[in-house]
Amino acid sequence: GAEINFALPEGEPLRAFTTRPDTLMGVTYVVISPEHPLAAQVAASGSEQSEEVGEYVRVSSFKSDMDRQLTKEKTGVDTGLTVTHPLSGETLPLFVADYVLATYGTGVVMAVPAHDERDFAFAQKYGLGMKQVVAPSGSEACAELEAAYTKAGVCVNSGEGLDGLTTEQAKTAIVAKLKERELGMSKVTYKLRDWVFSRQRYWGEPIPIYFPVQLAEEGGDPRKGDSHTIDFSTPIPVPEEELPVSLPPLENFEPGNDPQGCLARVLDWRFFQRDGEWYARETNTMPQWAGSCWYYLRFADPTNTAAAWSPEAEKSWLPVDLYVGGAEHAVLHLLYARFWHKVLHSLGLVSGVEPFQKLVHQGMILGEDGEKMSKSRGNVVNPDDIVADYGADAMRLYEMFMGPLEAVKPWQTEQISGVVRFQNRVHSLATKCGAAVGSAEAKMGEETERLMHQTIRKVTADMDALSFNTAISSLMVFSNHLQSLKELPLEPMRSLVLLLSPMAPHIGEEAWQLLGSEESLAYEAWPSYDEALCEEATVVMGVQVNGKVRGEIKLAKDADEDTARALALAEPKVSKFVGGKEIKKFIYVPGRIVNVVVGK
Repeated sequence: GAEINFALPEGEPLRAFTTRPDTLMGVTYVVISPEHPLAAQVAASGSEQSEEVGEYVRVSSFKSDMDRQLTKEKTGVDTGLTVTHPLSGETLPLFVADYVLATYGTGVVMAVPAHDERDFAFAQKYGLGMKQVVAPSGSEACAELEAAYTKAGVCVNSGEGLDGLTTEQAKTAIVAKLKERELGMSKVTYKLRDWVFSRQRYWGEPIPIYFPVQLAEEGGDPRKGDSHTIDFSTPIPVPEEELPVSLPPLENFEPGNDPQGCLARVLDWRFFQRDGEWYARETNTMPQWAGSCWYYLRFADPTNTAAAWSPEAEKSWLPVDLYVGGAEHAVLHLLYARFWHKVLHSLGLVSGVEPFQKLVHQGMILGEDGEKMSKSRGNVVNPDDIVADYGADAMRLYEMFMGPLEAVKPWQTEQISGVVRFQNRVHSLATKCGAAVGSAEAKMGEETERLMHQTIRKVTADMDALSFNTAISSLMVFSNHLQSLKELPLEPMRSLVLLLSPMAPHIGEEAWQLLGSEESLAYEAWPSYDEALCEEATVVMGVQVNGKVRGEIKLAKDADEDTARALALAEPKVSKFVGGKEIKKFIYVPGRIVNVVVGK
């Protein structure tokens, strides 16, 4: 990336970090983070904007970096100040906005709405200008942008001899111009941030560090409260042979009023002598993330009493095939878990570099008003109330039936009635079928058998793809078909219940018992399907006359040409375009095409 100077009317210029210096000529405003010193200066300046800026900075201080990054609606305040574009000399407005983080880059962002999604949303909200300076190769700039173009391309509308250069060429050229004019330079910025161990608990992992202790009087003992000073500027790692550091037994581990935490009160543990010198252990502990970052490895070998896991078990089970968790979870826990896994790999304790193969973010369930659920909005749906009114299975089924797993979806209580009817239908069918068990069993017709195998195939594929909504839809179609039968065979009913059971385990188990089974369905194998039996016996084909579709015929999938010809010419919608004309050619490809070529 690059650091680029934007001059203020007075004082030091603002330094903005960007990974896209090629878009510099598209900057239409500049943004600083609420933590930037200039924001505090504006708030204290007594200017027309100072009160509004001060209040915005105050409110932003209560939001975490994660909250600010995940919030879709961008907010900000005009500082009333302006900056100067380093190459064009154009005057640009300066905003303070919480989508800019002090911990990333310099806490200053050169905003290019045409080529950054966050800047685009902010500019639209506050009516700020947009200037497209990058276009896909071979195309021109758009008169009006509908969305930010964030990919690489070629420069347009840039001047300074940049038009026509590729993204990479433009980056090099612009940084060179900035260096020449002492207005910027190349810069490598890392996204690494401090891991703040702010949540202190007694049972957290002890940090294996200790510090020298200086006694006020020779022969003193810090364990007895003798005056002393701890030299925190000289941390010493605990020798490897003394690891791990064990927590001391403690009955009262409430934090109390001491900011150092309860471990600081255990003087016999905290202070120790070595070679005649006194030392003090670090009393902070690692937060729960540290201890919970490698649990998946223990899952591979949970009964091992000799080690956390064996190499054989780790190689057999790892990496994790699928991890389902929200975006917030990925930013925190999975980031740390991946860090620890790579540490373990560097130490040769695990064989794989990555801990997880696939990550899926489940979509958020919104309130019935389409907004994020919150107590302040009064739109929170209490799961206990839904379970009390409709049952746990109905709630599970509805949540999965609402839409794709990863989509954001609004909750609609009145729509639960659809899955309740489906549940009742399955229960009714199981009761009817179970009552007939032991008597002459109904035979399964060809259509039912085909639909059963098609449903097993579809639901199996949908479950593997986490497409639960379409799996449930297929089961609804299958149950409707079974309900239409005068006599209900046992095999398709068993398949329906088994396919439903992972999503509705309670109704599934009860229906299984109604079908005459004494063992739990948890011990049953997943239903299998026959690909050949999934195929339709008949197909509907369009009939073309001289290349235009004029009608349709239904015929056996493997029907011969004579049969297809007879059916096609007998179809009234086709015959009126063929009658009395010479058939020059009849083209038939089974299951694909029927085309009658006639003379004019």
